[in-house]
Amino acid sequence: MRNSSELKIWVDSDACPRAVKDIIFRVSSRLQVPVCLVANNYMLVPTEPLITFVQVQKGSDIADMYIFENVTATDLVITADIPLAARVVEKGATAINPRGEVYTEANVGERLSMRDFMQVLRDKGVDTGGPPPFGPKDRERFANSIDRILTRMLR
Repeated sequence: MRNSSELKIWVDSDACPRAVKDIIFRVSSRLQVPVCLVANNYMLVPTEPLITFVQVQKGSDIADMYIFENVTATDLVITADIPLAARVVEKGATAINPRGEVYTEANVGERLSMRDFMQVLRDKGVDTGGPPPFGPKDRERFANSIDRILTRMLR
């Protein structure tokens, strides 16, 4: 079994739902896995030795760059940012979104293409809507996904 100190959970925190962060904090405590939340805006985090918070400068993709520069192949990244997920997966780390969906080499390119296509439509004035509101089923899916992934990663 791998030592949990070889693994770190990175959280792209600015847009991460509170319910997801609460699950991450409980998982961190239960499995003794360090967590680092990275955000442009200050946020309160539990005063636990395994939980750290890094506030980066305001600006587009500054938090993403910080995570990418510091993540290792043994880490898990929680992000809804598809370009960050693509770079993390390319680096060999594991990435999931706050709804529990795993980014893989097989699916992240397709998701990146779709994201770029939707951006082109929005730039042309097309209302593309957005994702549905984060709900209890999403919370449950995330909790199940992070448990499954960390169990595998800690073997």
